Amino acid sequence: MSKYGTIPISSSSSDAPPPGSSPLDFISRAKARGASALATRQPWRELADPKALAVPRGLGDAYLRARANLAHFSMNYAIVVLGVVFLSLLWHPFSLIVFLACMVAWVFLYFLRDVPLALFGHTIGDGVVLAVLSALTLILLLLTGATGNILTSLLVGLVLVLLHALLHRPADSIDEEAGRWYTSVTPPQPY
Repeated sequence: MSKYGTIPISSSSSDAPPPGSSPLDFISRAKARGASALATRQPWRELADPKALAVPRGLGDAYLRARANLAHFSMNYAIVVLGVVFLSLLWHPFSLIVFLACMVAWVFLYFLRDVPLALFGHTIGDGVVLAVLSALTLILLLLTGATGNILTSLLVGLVLVLLHALLHRPADSIDEEAGRWYTSVTPPQPY
């Protein structure tokens, strides 16, 4: 049985869906992949804890905090940025429809795929799919006439994420979990 991602598929070498698969099988696989992707999301209570906010002690501490928090809260941050963009598009219905169509393409072509994407007999890597979908989404949204709105909402979302990543003190458990992302730097002991 070969595995691509986290959900096993049949051992056949073709890229076709397993024999006997139905739309219900696809939906159940999609639910499992969605649940596993959302499992990387941290609790919102931990993200919004006001007791964990503090100004970093210096540039080095700010950098280490940002790396640790970006690794730890990556799914939460992605949801926040997408939420800000979605809310900004409520006043541009055509852009919102394009945004939702692009999200459907993302879900089916990137997030829910359990076999490599093949085009004209060539396997397409995840990096290429990611780059093409990103560029296509950006181009389509910019062509809808909401360019300023989209760029402003992206900037607002990124600033919110960066501010939180800099001001949120990583918990002790994050040190163990993130390992290489956040390690405290102790000054050398004088002899």
